[in-house]
Amino acid sequence: MSSRRHNSAGPGSSATEADGPEGVQRIAEGLAGENGSPGPKDRAVARIGSLRRRSAAQAKTAWTKMKHRAVTFSKFVGPGFMISVAYIDPGNYSTDITAGASYRFKLLFIVLLSNLFAILLQSLAIQLGTITGLDLASMCRVHLPRWLNWSLYAMAEIAIIATDIAEVIGTAIALNLLIPSLPLVAGCALSILDVMVILIFYRPDGAMKGLRLFEAFVCVLVIGVVVCFCIQLSMIKETSVGAIFRGYLPSDALIQPDGLYQACGILGATVMPHSLYLGSGIVQPRLREYDTAHGLMPEDPVSAALSTAEWYDKVTYIPSHAAIKHSLKYAIAELVLLLFTFALFVNSAILIVAGASLYGIPDALTADIFGIHDLLSKSISPSAGTIFALALLLSGVSAGIVCTIAGRMVSEGALRWKMKPWLRRLVTRSISITPSIIIAGAVGRSGLNAAMNGSQVVLSIVLPFVTLPLIYFTSRGRFMTVQPGTARYMHDTDDEGRPLITSVGEGVDMSNSWWLIATAGIVWLVMAVMNVANLVLMYLGKA
Repeated sequence: MSSRRHNSAGPGSSATEADGPEGVQRIAEGLAGENGSPGPKDRAVARIGSLRRRSAAQAKTAWTKMKHRAVTFSKFVGPGFMISVAYIDPGNYSTDITAGASYRFKLLFIVLLSNLFAILLQSLAIQLGTITGLDLASMCRVHLPRWLNWSLYAMAEIAIIATDIAEVIGTAIALNLLIPSLPLVAGCALSILDVMVILIFYRPDGAMKGLRLFEAFVCVLVIGVVVCFCIQLSMIKETSVGAIFRGYLPSDALIQPDGLYQACGILGATVMPHSLYLGSGIVQPRLREYDTAHGLMPEDPVSAALSTAEWYDKVTYIPSHAAIKHSLKYAIAELVLLLFTFALFVNSAILIVAGASLYGIPDALTADIFGIHDLLSKSISPSAGTIFALALLLSGVSAGIVCTIAGRMVSEGALRWKMKPWLRRLVTRSISITPSIIIAGAVGRSGLNAAMNGSQVVLSIVLPFVTLPLIYFTSRGRFMTVQPGTARYMHDTDDEGRPLITSVGEGVDMSNSWWLIATAGIVWLVMAVMNVANLVLMYLGKA
């Protein structure tokens, strides 16, 4: 009976019937359902609670993943800073300043294009070093004919010495601008002091903590350069932001002889040959760190029963597939982020400052770095000239340190020529200092500026020869196939110099895709044509 009354109660029931104790009980029983089972309201509340808990769990999971990725990414920060140093060295100052003074902001497009080229080539260098475990110089020694390896080694050493000459000159000029009483000859000699930094801090085969400390020191130098140019940009007045951004679009300046020559200079000063060797050789420590942490490292060859000193000299660490998958994406992401921010920003800032303050001034077209410093001091403020000199000093010191590390990789990889970093620095810097001191003492300011510009021409000539084997190696599956399993140590060559590190059996092919091969080929062709055009213009006297 009561059940029928409960079922018949509805919207038409009287308020008195609903408000009474029995009505309240009937409504409660209706919401609760029959026999105490959950009613519609209970199910809705439970469903909402479940959705809230699931959303909270998903948000917590997403946050945990983001936090984990951020922490992991932070462990890979460092090599990108060291690579970016090569793109803000003193050689970039003269080319970017001349371009800004001549065409204002129109050649910012070449700065952007050169940076894109650099990102592609440096990504290939990281890919090569990560997948094969060998740097570019070692790959040339193992897989190329001996005569070709020696030829590439000679070109690489010439490029490193040419780069180091620019660092010596840039450091000497910066010291002279900051301390006018210091002679240029003394400034060239003082540039060798960065040997002490390498001697104290750089331990590529040591603990990761020490290596990260060295990378942090280089990071501070790079950030110092960025801060200097941020201050200089803030001093610029009456400059249209739209005009600056229009400079990143192609313009008619590229079809003018002088504009093409300056574009070639920017490209040659931006994409540095030694940075490709560096990029392929500084990724291995983090691969070892991953394999060690996950128990994927093999027995150290030094402690193996058959190991000898000769074995240790010829053995090569081959990372595991898991380490490669884990490290490659973070290493390339860090590189792209830093080159698109720090390197692109500094090169753009140099050109923008020059274009905003020096464009239209007759003396600016023929001025060297000393003259540019004077013009900045007069056109903006004396502090602008001081900040410019400080940025040049930081660039020279950081680039000199990184150039030494790249030189060590080249000599050890191409020839198995073992040399301590500080000793390598002494040899390379002594070779670079000698002509710089002679030029500074005999000719003075004009001679140093000509020597710096000449060093950039040498780099532009060497660049296509260095990039071609990089593209070749990363495009062939026989070099870029990863074997499953743990990491391992292997001989890279036998007693007769034949390569032993080759892809055998089943594996994962991580070579370049067809579209990446085509893109890299186009980039190489553009660089080669621009460098040839640069030489032709110089021969015709239009440079």
